[in-house]
Amino acid sequence: MGRRTRADGPLSAHYAVAVTSPASPDRQAPSVVDRLRRTGGERVPFSVEFYPPRDEAAEARLWRAARSFEQLNPAFVSVTYGAGGSTRDRTVRIVGQLAEETTLLPVAHLTAVGHSVAELRSLVGAFADRGITNLLALRGDPEGGVHNEWVRHPEGLEYAVDLVELIRGLGDFRVGVASFPEGHPRAVDIEADTANLIAKLRAGAEYSITQMFFDTDDYLRLRDRVVAADPEQGAKPIIPGLMPITSLRTVRRQVELSGSQIPPALLERLTRAAGPGPEENRDEVRKIGIELATEMSVRLIAEGVPCLHFCTLNFARATSEVLANLGMTVAA
Repeated sequence: MGRRTRADGPLSAHYAVAVTSPASPDRQAPSVVDRLRRTGGERVPFSVEFYPPRDEAAEARLWRAARSFEQLNPAFVSVTYGAGGSTRDRTVRIVGQLAEETTLLPVAHLTAVGHSVAELRSLVGAFADRGITNLLALRGDPEGGVHNEWVRHPEGLEYAVDLVELIRGLGDFRVGVASFPEGHPRAVDIEADTANLIAKLRAGAEYSITQMFFDTDDYLRLRDRVVAADPEQGAKPIIPGLMPITSLRTVRRQVELSGSQIPPALLERLTRAAGPGPEENRDEVRKIGIELATEMSVRLIAEGVPCLHFCTLNFARATSEVLANLGMTVAA
């Protein structure tokens, strides 16, 4: 996770000869940080994450979820970018449609994996053409998950901080990044991971969204580390990422892909709830998942988090139940 040094100036200047900069967006959407300020007050803002759909049925489900959440007035919605850039075109299309056809504020994920600098600049331009100015800059995971070997594109970028610098050099874009309460799986140690986050924030990122976690103390320790290492950057929002568990099989797959961990005591509870049969008892697993997400949210709110960010898997019901437990119903 160490940073390479560059003696030849800013990244945008370094690649200026190879590519051309897209035009600045014609219409400026509010930034995530601005939206958090406006949405806050009597309640803590929330946001949700969608995945680009793989087929028509999945797309219909995503739009049902989007319309359901639209009634609850989330601060923003983010749309992921598949491993290895596998959902590039769908991500651009879905984010554009969310911006044009709903009142939601979309944030597009953009990853460096598998892309040249020229392709990344073109993608930023494609988002700008759809009025998208909020981007989440990620190095990205290789196909198959975070534990597979990372291979930089021969004409691409090595680190997320490089992508932050590139995007910031292309126009008036508002950039967020990822953070890792348990530390990134490929980080040398937790201190190196903290330093990497601070470098991304110093490069111009305005906030971070954490990888999903299931132990609130992991988030609080991350926040404390950043504040202790750099109070100025530590003042920027660190938005906790939560996933209401509805299936043991699904959450196991998610943590396998992300490199996060299920605490042993929680895994034991979920395993008992799932039962010994070939088909898990999803109703019992779901009860625990909704209860846990609610309890975590209550504590995080008490700790002063800027927002609650829910990984929805393109379903609205579980997250909506957690929000209802928190007293967040249809916005007035």
